[in-house]
Amino acid sequence: MFKKILIANRGEIAVRIIRACREMGIVPVAVFSAADRRSPHVLLADEAVCLGPAPASESYLHMDRIVQAVRQTGAEAVHPGYGFLSENAAFARRLEAEGIVFIGPRAEALELVGDKVRARQTMEKAGIPIIPGMKTVPTDLAEYRAAARSLGFPVIVKASAGGGGKGMRIVLREEGLEAAIEAGRREAKSAFGDASVYLEKYLDAPRHVEIQVLADNAGHTVHLFERECSVQRRHQKIVEETPSPALDPALRARMGETAVRAMRAAGYNNAGTVEFLLDKDRNFYFLEVNARLQVEHPVTELVTGVDLVRQQIRIAAGGTLGLAQADLKQNGHALECRIYAEDPANGFLPSPGKILLLREPKGPGVRVDSGIYGGWEVPITYDPILAKLIVWAEDREAACRRMAAALDGFVVLGIRTTIDFLKDVVGHPDFRAGRTDTAFIPTRFEGWRSPEADEETASIAAAAAAIEEMTGWGTASSPVLVATTRATAGGRKEAPDGPWRTLGPWRIGSGT
Repeated sequence: MFKKILIANRGEIAVRIIRACREMGIVPVAVFSAADRRSPHVLLADEAVCLGPAPASESYLHMDRIVQAVRQTGAEAVHPGYGFLSENAAFARRLEAEGIVFIGPRAEALELVGDKVRARQTMEKAGIPIIPGMKTVPTDLAEYRAAARSLGFPVIVKASAGGGGKGMRIVLREEGLEAAIEAGRREAKSAFGDASVYLEKYLDAPRHVEIQVLADNAGHTVHLFERECSVQRRHQKIVEETPSPALDPALRARMGETAVRAMRAAGYNNAGTVEFLLDKDRNFYFLEVNARLQVEHPVTELVTGVDLVRQQIRIAAGGTLGLAQADLKQNGHALECRIYAEDPANGFLPSPGKILLLREPKGPGVRVDSGIYGGWEVPITYDPILAKLIVWAEDREAACRRMAAALDGFVVLGIRTTIDFLKDVVGHPDFRAGRTDTAFIPTRFEGWRSPEADEETASIAAAAAAIEEMTGWGTASSPVLVATTRATAGGRKEAPDGPWRTLGPWRIGSGT
């Protein structure tokens, strides 16, 4: 087993991997950019190395500096998390050439499935149904135009080198194609260091269902069932769950077996996810392989009892899987809500700034994977995910109720977040009935506004920020929120619940 692992990532996923390392007796090493110097993953790790300035191209995507950090700290392996270099075959090959273990699939497998276009080619050869689309990445706009006309509009522009909705654009008519390709290329380059994009036929309102797979280096491969990921904004998931309300046992088994067959066709090892689109007639089509740990992996962990990060590390260290398909079962129901620093009432625009106060929910069946703390400055430079709220319960309705209660207890002050929006999503009748698809948010939540008292929240947050600027934060005399009485006669609430009321009685007072 490894003695020291470098985590080439940031935020909540870096914290998650650091904790897994600690549980396994492995020394975790963090890397960070200038913008992340005081980030939680840096403070939590045993060692930390600055990679460079804030832009990802000069820090988290800079292979030479990451390799140098490995050498400097004596780490034996690199865990890439998700995003950044996690699906970059050149990075995996570079580490292999340097004698450093990449905690992920072999470079050969990454080249097949990490590149979305090559993955489509591989799956088609294996007889797995794929969505109509391009099977090469052209360099000439005329080739894109010809492919789009052949597929028929609408089409979707997708990044070849990564997922997570980065670089994705829907194109309804030919006149919008060139601008969508250029925008997709820019975003893909920024997120993955590779500007390659291709076209697929856009399916109308399908479900997005993915299958979690584990494979050891000897080729033993199992699936850990599905995750329903249809609730998305800007083609990026914000609510995930398992089991999927759309699958029966027969369809679940068929999709799981197809996912295992897909990964075997690619010679895949370690953890990965095979993503499918499920149409209204219950036909499923291969979408892509995410050749890494997924943001939503905790829901699978809660219903199967399998620690996916621990399995990743064990497999990379040469261990066998030790899991048989017949032994794996789904127990209960799990939901995950992604907490973003975004303003859902304003097109989900990023909301950077200082977190003035943080309270995370606790209780039976509640898990928070977090990369923030009160007083931390949320940067504008990276993906705005702050934390993931995950719940488990005996059945779906109980899990929905538990999630609603946990969201009520999740308080982040000083910036806009998706918490109130997620409350409305989880409480929506169609969500509670399991009637979701990839058009769920645009069709049910257009023009959404927060039910909280926005003006009161903004005014008090501004006052707290002003006092902080005058007196300093974190000192013995700095302003903090302290209890006082806010009850009304008869116990009635003065206004709809917002984070200030959820906190309970408060006042701004001395921290002494």
